[in-house]
Amino acid sequence: MNTLTGTGALTKLAARRDRIMLPAWLYLLTATMASTGYSFKSLYKTPASREAVYNSTVHSATLTGLAGPLYGDSVGALTTWKIGGTAAVLAALMSIFIVIRHTRADEEAGRLELIGSTAVGRHAALATGLILAAVANVVLAVLIAVALIAVGLPAGGSSALGLAIAGCGLVFTAVAAVTAQVSGSARGARGIAIAVLAAAYLAESISAAAGAPWLAWLSPIGWANLIRAYAGDRWLVLALPVLAALALTAVAAALAARRDLGAGLVQPRPGPAEATAALRSPLALAWRLQRGSIAGWAAGTLLAGAAFGSVADGIGSLLGSGAQVRDAITRLGGQAGITDAYLAAMMGIIGLAAAAYAVSAVLRLRAEETVGRADPVLATAASRAGWGASHLVIAVLGATVVLAAAGLGTGLAYGLRVGDVGGQLPRMLGAALAQLPAALVVAGVAVALFGLLPRSCVAGGWTALTVAVLIVLLGPTLRFSQSVQDISPFTHVPKLPGGAVSAVPLTWLAVIALALAAAGLAGLRRRDIG
Repeated sequence: MNTLTGTGALTKLAARRDRIMLPAWLYLLTATMASTGYSFKSLYKTPASREAVYNSTVHSATLTGLAGPLYGDSVGALTTWKIGGTAAVLAALMSIFIVIRHTRADEEAGRLELIGSTAVGRHAALATGLILAAVANVVLAVLIAVALIAVGLPAGGSSALGLAIAGCGLVFTAVAAVTAQVSGSARGARGIAIAVLAAAYLAESISAAAGAPWLAWLSPIGWANLIRAYAGDRWLVLALPVLAALALTAVAAALAARRDLGAGLVQPRPGPAEATAALRSPLALAWRLQRGSIAGWAAGTLLAGAAFGSVADGIGSLLGSGAQVRDAITRLGGQAGITDAYLAAMMGIIGLAAAAYAVSAVLRLRAEETVGRADPVLATAASRAGWGASHLVIAVLGATVVLAAAGLGTGLAYGLRVGDVGGQLPRMLGAALAQLPAALVVAGVAVALFGLLPRSCVAGGWTALTVAVLIVLLGPTLRFSQSVQDISPFTHVPKLPGGAVSAVPLTWLAVIALALAAAGLAGLRRRDIG
């Protein structure tokens, strides 16, 4: 039997399973690109206003390190600088999730063993993940190009930018295929792939900030920028992600042929025969399982907060000098007002990151259940509610730590820039922690689904987060109605720093989060495990 037998049928099944998640990703990326291009075209109507932004950016190592190099002062070049790198990272994440879901995650859950007992080749699942992710990236390239052309940007640059973003996604499609063979768990495979993505982003950031262009040639994100969409359209650079994806795919296929089903090339280290006193409760076990994740998320938000805070003092100069921008700044309260508005927007993004961590921490319950690790725990004196609550406590603690790290980084960086660390540090810390109730509401949706509709909790939890992200990022730009924006819990968080503080919405958000968690734990007590 051919090793790829059954690939077509498996691909159709995978597409059906992703019929909600995949369109959501494609819509998010396309709408973000189109809304950014449209906003820049409306905001910077004159060459002088665009030149002012260009001059402010290229002379700031912090800005270029954060968002990447800027290769021109056209609307298209500004759009690429503003959102191109971010879209490339998101396309890479989409690809990683798709491939791991249909390879290592299915293998870990035992589905591939069942499928493999039929007329399905050894590499069919791997091919399915690669095909689905590759098709998603091709469709994404077309959608981005069409959307940017529709808002009035040049066709050549729009096509180059769409292909650049898709090229980054293709590379990490193959990276995820390799990590799925290396790690014995879906969580580990995702972690390794995302670590590679973080290293690629860091290489591109250092390259742009330090003026070391050679370093960008080592990063798939750097390749996306080196294509220089709307600033020369260097089409030959597209060969790099294609060749890298092909080479890594060959490596993944070779590794898949050398390992056993259900095992990774890197075997886990066996633990001690008896647990220490620090592991003799569900809460202690939940902490042991999730402490590494908390540390990684906190380190990431600390660095992100420091980057946001370091550019806040000069954010007004980036908005140009046109009458429309001056009027907007005046309405917001001058330079201090626009700085607070920027910092409040960044705190909203950090809040979404904390919600993403909280959802992933909650869904660890489902992972423990599906792979059978929950059974030995529940076979002891531990109750179902106690087991579930232990992970919820860690999720709340972790989300608090993630937000506190972001507030700390923002307060230190911004305080050092303005010479007021003592005043800005507690101010930014409070602004970050104000996002906690909204983040917990999103996680509460995942908890409720885990207890009441466990088969839908993974898709439902991430869908709830995606809806919140879409409303926060696109709602004001696309002028969603207030009733639609109110769906997101982050709409009800005080806009800090600078906004009025009210305990009422935060209290209601906390009550809703508690009610959702209680419903989930009540459902867990009454349903079957597994």
